[in-house]
Amino acid sequence: MNNKKSEKKVKNNKKAQNKKKFMGGLMGRWLLQTTTVIIAIFLIIVIAVASFVRSYYYSSVERKLESYRNGIIDTYFDRYSDSDLNFEVGAREFIADFSDKNSVEVWVIDKYGGVIISSTGFQVSKFIKIPEYESAKANISEGASWSGESESGEHIMSLTKVITNTTGDIIGAVRYIISLEDIDSQINSWYLVIAIAFVLLILLIVLIGVLFINSIKKPISEINDTAKMIADGNFDARIDHYLYNDEIGTLCDTINSMAEKISTTDKMKNDFISTVSHELRTPLTAIKGWGETIQQIGDSDPALTQRGIGVIISESTRLNGIVEELLDFSRMQSGRMNMKKEKMDILAELDETVFAFKDRSMREGIELIYNAPHLPAPMDGDPDRIKQVFVNILDNALKYTKQGGKIVTVAEVKNDRIKITFSDTGCGISAEDLPHVKEKFYKTNMTVHGSGIGLAVVDEIVRMHNGTFDIDSELGKGTTVTICFDIDHVEIEDAWDIDAAIALENEKKLTEDNSNG
Repeated sequence: MNNKKSEKKVKNNKKAQNKKKFMGGLMGRWLLQTTTVIIAIFLIIVIAVASFVRSYYYSSVERKLESYRNGIIDTYFDRYSDSDLNFEVGAREFIADFSDKNSVEVWVIDKYGGVIISSTGFQVSKFIKIPEYESAKANISEGASWSGESESGEHIMSLTKVITNTTGDIIGAVRYIISLEDIDSQINSWYLVIAIAFVLLILLIVLIGVLFINSIKKPISEINDTAKMIADGNFDARIDHYLYNDEIGTLCDTINSMAEKISTTDKMKNDFISTVSHELRTPLTAIKGWGETIQQIGDSDPALTQRGIGVIISESTRLNGIVEELLDFSRMQSGRMNMKKEKMDILAELDETVFAFKDRSMREGIELIYNAPHLPAPMDGDPDRIKQVFVNILDNALKYTKQGGKIVTVAEVKNDRIKITFSDTGCGISAEDLPHVKEKFYKTNMTVHGSGIGLAVVDEIVRMHNGTFDIDSELGKGTTVTICFDIDHVEIEDAWDIDAAIALENEKKLTEDNSNG
């Protein structure tokens, strides 16, 4: 018994949940909101049309009655107005001459309100109630009209026009009566047609709406399922079955593009983690190995100890560089990369960086050529960050250039703007990879050590200095990196004075070195 109650309760809960889901879904909301508004609008239109149809038919009857009111009734009864007897004779002749007896019933009424004769030929009670008679007596020129149910229960419309003699006294009246039964039947037929049309139209709209909503719900459900799969880590999930080129199709394309980018980024992230792990493991292994070696040999081999300490220092420096690069990337991603800008000479920073790479280029058998004007290039910037840009670019150039290759660094100053180019004869970058080399984690050659975020950091630093950073490359021939910055205006005369002072200072220093030697 309890199990049956539990099953019934579960079924009721499911029904309630499905009902709630339906009312909260597209179909329920559309039926509740849009359909309600549409029905209300069409209902107003139907009522207006029905009112117009009724008014049209009733107005036609009123116009017909008014045409009799404007006839020659008074003129016709002038010769019979001298006595009641003559008026009754005139009434009979008027009825006999009335030509529209098939559609209109006519009563002739005496001055006391009693019916003298009817066009139907049937006797009408003299005491029958005529609702508009008193109003007609009050409005002699126009008469009065009325619609409603007669004493027999028939729906009618009537108009009563009083008759006066030459002195203006009321001698009687004529009442025109038109039955509205046939007209009401026609109006009801129209009401039925309008109602059927209204119901069919609403059903058609609902059917079209349901079909349209279903055509939206199906792709949206597929989009939802695909998004869930992507959220669960299945980055190969795609939406492939939507055929229309509309907003939903654009959404499907966007989600597919998003999944593609997430898949690419995820692969790059995994490659990055693998690369960084390798980059960290290499110096750590060297440091650990030489540390253990030094510990074992003690003071027995000073030369080997010094060599090991040199390796440890070198690998520690390399390790520190990797960590700093990762920290810079983290700051860049979170928008916390701050610049300590000051007045600086960008050519001085470039000189120092190129000089620092001279020894390395010689060790690796790569020719490093440097050409820059002997002019100051002052600008507002962060010297450390600008130097980091040059270090990253030259480091990349050396890593991807084989022994016997060449790296040319050229600086040009023109129109208060400095242009620095780094050209190498390395392996180059393919046209497919070139648009992505500035992206985070992206590496064109997995065999070369590096984290793959150096150029992303360079791009951010250059952007924060309002500069430009462009890369041009051809696979197998080499790469050219171009960086441009705006600099402060420097007069040429002042520049030559500074250049002479620098030359004098260098000459003085050289003389002192020779004296000391």
